[in-house]
Amino acid sequence: MRIGSVLLVVWLIIGALAAGQRHYYSGSNTNCAKVGTIALTIVAGPLNYLGVNPKISCKTPQPSK
Repeated sequence: MRIGSVLLVVWLIIGALAAGQRHYYSGSNTNCAKVGTIALTIVAGPLNYLGVNPKISCKTPQPSK
């Protein structure tokens, strides 16, 4: 169990580094697509360095008039 926990933490750290290298943390324009892309990049972890480039697009409904 302990080894699995350590591997999970290392996996997530590598994903966070990949998101940082892609400059996903910079900028003040935060929307659901950006947050989703950051989260998916972190979860993908080392797969990012094997060519995986996860991106999410989402649209929020416009308020009615």
